[in-house]
Amino acid sequence: MMFLLLIIAGLGVVTLLVISFRPHIRRYAAGGVCKSTARLDGKTVLITGANTGIGKETALDLAVRGARVIIACRDVEKGEEAAASIRAVYPKADVEVRELDLADTCSIRAFAQKFLREVNHLHILINNAGVMMCPYTKTIDGFEMHIGVNHLGHFLLTSLLIGLLKRSAPARIIVVSSLAHNFGWIRFHDLHSQGSYNSGLAYCQSKLANVLFARELARRLKGTNVTVNSVHPGTVNSDLTRHSTLMTIMFTVFALFLKTPREGAQTSIYCAVAEELHSISGKHFSDCVPAFVAPQGRSEETARRLWDASCELLGIEWD
Repeated sequence: MMFLLLIIAGLGVVTLLVISFRPHIRRYAAGGVCKSTARLDGKTVLITGANTGIGKETALDLAVRGARVIIACRDVEKGEEAAASIRAVYPKADVEVRELDLADTCSIRAFAQKFLREVNHLHILINNAGVMMCPYTKTIDGFEMHIGVNHLGHFLLTSLLIGLLKRSAPARIIVVSSLAHNFGWIRFHDLHSQGSYNSGLAYCQSKLANVLFARELARRLKGTNVTVNSVHPGTVNSDLTRHSTLMTIMFTVFALFLKTPREGAQTSIYCAVAEELHSISGKHFSDCVPAFVAPQGRSEETARRLWDASCELLGIEWD
């Protein structure tokens, strides 16, 4: 009985401490904030997966700055709901929704073909969409879902739109990665995890691929006035953890210590608008400042090898 009372008393003390320090905890958890007041009038922005989470918050911010924002997502109905909520906050928002399934190369090609036919300029491309820790599944084209959506889907999309980005220069490409890239390795012998599968490791591999893609693309785009940077949004309380019951429970319990989607969007916004980044390319950012990149994410050899492997898997040539 005494032991139970001690536990209850201990929990009470912890609760009081959390309540007392809540403002300080939230300020720390929120991280960096984009302080730029840059306008984007006349600019066109494309954001993948902007129907929810940090993508939606990024779309809202850039729309308020005057940009034409195009939301590309698989679920058009949810995309329209997101667009409507953005207009509810900012009635002047120029926002539209287009269908794009990054797990289907035919959908990606159809999207790009229509986009290039109907849109004359593209100044900012934010490769934001992603999946996390989902059960072993494959894309329409037979790629493991994490590497297929998070990396290969965006690789193909960017390759199809790169000409328009160059013609619209100065332009920026932002690739949403994660701190998880530190724990990833590119398993060239088994990119699609057919030999063995761990959802966490598959996710980490895809986030490392994001960093390597951004760095290699930046190298290839030198002199074009198109910059490429990757970002870690922070640990954000969003529905990205929906495939993991354990992660969902943990995120619910520790919500106070996590970023909100709005807070998580700040680094993407910063890389899209900050005037001081107009010529910065091939870097990685978190909390609106340059961030550490793991050694395996700095390997030029691995980046080039991944580039070649990606082109081969997608059946494209991109020099």
